[in-house]
Amino acid sequence: MMLVKTVQQRLEKYFTAGSLALLIVFFGIASDNFFSLTTFASILNQLPALTVVAVGMTLVLIVGCIDLSVGSVVGLSSAVAGVAAVVYGLPLPLAFMLGLITGTLCGLVNGCLSSFFALPSFIVTLGMLEMARGLAYMTTNSQTLFIGASIQKLSLPITGIGVSPALIIAISIVILAHFLVRNTVFGRYIIAIGTNETAARMSGIPIHPYRISVLALSGCLAGLGGLFNAAYLGAADPNAGIGLELSAIAAAVIGGTSLMGGRGSVAGAFMGVLIIAVLQNGLAQLGATEPVKRLITGGVIIAAVLFDHWRLRRRDRY
Repeated sequence: MMLVKTVQQRLEKYFTAGSLALLIVFFGIASDNFFSLTTFASILNQLPALTVVAVGMTLVLIVGCIDLSVGSVVGLSSAVAGVAAVVYGLPLPLAFMLGLITGTLCGLVNGCLSSFFALPSFIVTLGMLEMARGLAYMTTNSQTLFIGASIQKLSLPITGIGVSPALIIAISIVILAHFLVRNTVFGRYIIAIGTNETAARMSGIPIHPYRISVLALSGCLAGLGGLFNAAYLGAADPNAGIGLELSAIAAAVIGGTSLMGGRGSVAGAFMGVLIIAVLQNGLAQLGATEPVKRLITGGVIIAAVLFDHWRLRRRDRY
């Protein structure tokens, strides 16, 4: 049984990378312009916002929760940063800090409500989804605020490297979060809580602080995603991040994170982000309409959930 389980884990480990490779080959054959430096640079420089949000979502899923508010928090954080910079004339670093604080506070509220009042994180973050989006509209008067070229430097490729500072920051966060989950007490504790909360509590693990900190971290990373989104657009859009929570969940599950908690991979989530980005860009090059792209992306999400369910059944069997 141990041999079967080991083989299964190795197959799951390479499944995501294999799926990504197949997508690249398919779109490379189906589209004349897919295999080009311009296409790959475009894909890479669209990744930062979804990458950091997916990292936060992965940690939340590992601890046995879910965060449906991240898309709206992206919009609210970018709105706060935009108003601070444009309306109040604050320096960009200070405006960025306010955006990060906004996202962190949203996550902190999610964590405190779900932990101290024993409310399902699904319900709490669903409420925050609506509240944060409403606050984003109120903050900007439902208008897009043009910030200017100064913020776009964060998303423009660095000369000689070809990737943006935002992507470098996002990949650094992936590496740090992967190390956090795999090699620290914090990572072992959130895995234990997500696997069996009762057993973790009886082992002396403080449940509330870890759950609150994970949701606060998810909010902070969503705030950073909002800044990356504003840098990519050169503006603060109150509609930014709509539906991003679904893409983040899909990326995490595609990368091997369980919706039931207790198991996940930050590196795998990044592979899931790459799959979603390649899928969306490839479909765009093939001339797929927006409804078709949404239909296929939704199908990928359902397939990822079904695959996660199959993995859980096989794990329980062996």
